[in-house]
Amino acid sequence: MKVVVAHNRYRTGQPSGENTIVDAEIEQLTGAGVEVLPFLRSSDEIPELPPAARALLPLSPIYAPGAQRDLARLIEAQRPDLVHLHNPYPLLSPWVVRTAHRYGVPVVQTVHNYRQVCSSGIYFRDGRICTDCRGRALGVPAIVHRCYRGSRAQSALMATTLAVHRPTWRSVDRYIALTGGIAEHLRGYGIPAERIVIKPNGIPDPGAPAPLGDGFLYYGRLSGEKGLGLLLEAWQRHPDGALGTLRIAGDGDLRPLAEAAAVARADVEYLGPLDRSGVAAALRRTAVVLVVPTWYDVLPTVVIEAMAAGRPVLGTALGGIPYLLGVGDGGAAAPDAAVVDGGVGVDAAGAGAPGDGGLGTGAGPAGWAVPADPGALAAALPVARDGAAALAAGARTRYERMFSPEVVTRQLLAVYAGLK
Repeated sequence: MKVVVAHNRYRTGQPSGENTIVDAEIEQLTGAGVEVLPFLRSSDEIPELPPAARALLPLSPIYAPGAQRDLARLIEAQRPDLVHLHNPYPLLSPWVVRTAHRYGVPVVQTVHNYRQVCSSGIYFRDGRICTDCRGRALGVPAIVHRCYRGSRAQSALMATTLAVHRPTWRSVDRYIALTGGIAEHLRGYGIPAERIVIKPNGIPDPGAPAPLGDGFLYYGRLSGEKGLGLLLEAWQRHPDGALGTLRIAGDGDLRPLAEAAAVARADVEYLGPLDRSGVAAALRRTAVVLVVPTWYDVLPTVVIEAMAAGRPVLGTALGGIPYLLGVGDGGAAAPDAAVVDGGVGVDAAGAGAPGDGGLGTGAGPAGWAVPADPGALAAALPVARDGAAALAAGARTRYERMFSPEVVTRQLLAVYAGLK
């Protein structure tokens, strides 16, 4: 089988779980005997584009003529069985779907965000969840609020792109929804249920977990929707040193906030940006990983990495996090044991984005999910500290049963086979 994997990589300076997943998926498919034809662009290339190409860049989300020519040549030369698309913006454009279909090649797309509807892709603006553009023919609120890159002009272009490509997205042959919530998002967009398959991401097995470390680790992009401010507000409700050490790693707009917290408190350590080996070392040192976004984070790779390392996760009950952790996900865990609201067990069934059901594998809970509220998170921190050892083995088991390469690659090959 020949598969074109198409993806516009995010900038190197912007840590991206999506880039990590695409790289891992290419490796996993190759290992399974699939001939992968990478069709990749990177946003790092933009500053190096010739002047004429840079002048046309604002229009590339709509069409990207160079990418269409290159894809057409690749299809003509290699005759692939299908194209598997991830992120098309800005250098590929959704038009690659039309190009593939022009040659009779079916298209699969993995949906990593809400970009069919939302110009920013995350249903989040001005510090809160926002779905104002849902159901609109043109995302006027995105233009008014400068949701794409803080620019009204670029937001207008992206909103126009989404309107122009509504028929394109509805022509995709098969969608891979990472969770039930994404499947519901797609159905609401008009995609028939029979063209949607729910399949989570997976990551390579890092090997047997090291003995449990101590304290808490928060790592990733330091931006508003990732919840660093929420975490620090909750942490400050405990005396200095009462919870052990909070280690923060990553870079982004909120880096000064992390640095200031490390100066203000002896129990906060800012590690700076980390490469993959640095992340692995930080995971070995910790007992609990914190993943506390304040938006409907679809399927944060950090959670899967933590489980693979045998580290339980304390997360917010939004997006795909309850599903990942096995709390309130169709019987895979006892909600009252793992979902904390101010120290009192609550039912997680409606805590995340609607429809974030799970697979019911029988694996136990891999952590705790709480409302995105500083009081609830503050109450959960000592619960997680004291309960980490009891859930560590379960976190690793859940990774092995649901998110290991063998499991997810088998599911992906079944999706491909269904298009023949």
